[in-house]
Amino acid sequence: MRTPSLSRRAVIGLAAGACLGALASLAVRHRRVSTHTDDLLARLRTERGHVTANYNPDDLTGLPAPVGEYFETVLERGQRHVDGATLTQEGTFRLGGVESDWHPFAARQTYTVSPPGYVWDADIELAPYISARVLDAYVDGEGRLRANLLGAIPVATAGPDPRMNEAELQRYLSETPWFPTALLPAAGVTWEGIDDRTAEATIADGDVTATAVFHFDSPGQITRITADRYRQDTDEVGTWVGHYRAYERHDGMVVPTEAEVGWETADGEVPYWCGRITDIQYQGIA
Repeated sequence: MRTPSLSRRAVIGLAAGACLGALASLAVRHRRVSTHTDDLLARLRTERGHVTANYNPDDLTGLPAPVGEYFETVLERGQRHVDGATLTQEGTFRLGGVESDWHPFAARQTYTVSPPGYVWDADIELAPYISARVLDAYVDGEGRLRANLLGAIPVATAGPDPRMNEAELQRYLSETPWFPTALLPAAGVTWEGIDDRTAEATIADGDVTATAVFHFDSPGQITRITADRYRQDTDEVGTWVGHYRAYERHDGMVVPTEAEVGWETADGEVPYWCGRITDIQYQGIA
């Protein structure tokens, strides 16, 4: 007795149906990822407070010498405090150690100052026609990381939890040189001098506190930050390092337009993010 077999047309039809089903599933997951990102951005913008203060050299009273020199260098008298900022970035990113390949990325990042928060929405090209959409955020006192292949398939997730909350607030603190009025004491940052070229900055947001050491050069610009920061890929605390370069004036403030971030290891510093700012839009200064 012969076993019934599918015709070639039926096989092609089933394959086509399976492909359409997979594409439909990817589309649904892609919409969910986009909706989650949009929801976080909406929450961030809704909670953004408005700062009406202007920078005055009297604000520097009691600050460590390199910190005061920094503000005198990068801010103009009467500079309006920034409520928030939106940056576009491009550069390269790698997902592993020193032997890993670098991949191009493009990102858009939105910040608020009061309360401190941000959403980093990036696309990292892993191969031709294959990318990962990465969300890194600190909103409502919670830090989280989400990575989705093709913008739909989850491949990495972390937070919110106390360690990620602190780590993501540290990231916020490290990126405030892009909107430097957020480093003033009036914005909630406290400073403690270490020596004539370094000072420790601390910011608190509810139950979350973050600290980093800022390193300054003789012209009064921030060149580097260091921090003991939780890294989710190894589930331990490591020495985190950031470098700032290519300062330019934007809306009266002198800010770095290039940066590099990495981890200190037994083999030396291993960078994983190298980028440049292609556009900056500030909120609250008009």
